[in-house]
Amino acid sequence: MAQHLAKIFGTEEDKVNCPFYLKMGACRHGDRCSRIHNRPILSQTILLQNMYLPPPQQYDDNGMPVPQDEDDLQDHFEEFYEDIFEELTNIGGELEQLRVCENLSDHLAGNVYAKFREEEDAEKALQKLMVCRTPPSPIAFVSSAVIRNTTCAVCRM
Repeated sequence: MAQHLAKIFGTEEDKVNCPFYLKMGACRHGDRCSRIHNRPILSQTILLQNMYLPPPQQYDDNGMPVPQDEDDLQDHFEEFYEDIFEELTNIGGELEQLRVCENLSDHLAGNVYAKFREEEDAEKALQKLMVCRTPPSPIAFVSSAVIRNTTCAVCRM
């Protein structure tokens, strides 16, 4: 029995633990999910949910979307990436990976996954990000996450 449970842990067959949350640190069902979201106490990776906001889509007088300049979009993203990289390394320490999701699903859109070299650095950054700021921080939700591979942080819907 124990071998079977170990085999199915974190898969679609696991009816107790949410495989999406285990894979991405986020679940489209959120707190309404029927499965358990195991939030780690300590991890090398922190998740900043919905942190990146691309430039808003503009529309013409007929309500049709105006094509966005690819260079402007790239510049906007690179500016964000450099800012968040610098901020996280200043408050936490050395980063191994920094990933930003571009996804249409609300639970993944704009998520930033920051994997620090040391768990202690991630904890330090997490604590500093959770401190109340004046004015309030734009960070909606920040948490520790166990992400086996940040390339998996993609919703395939």
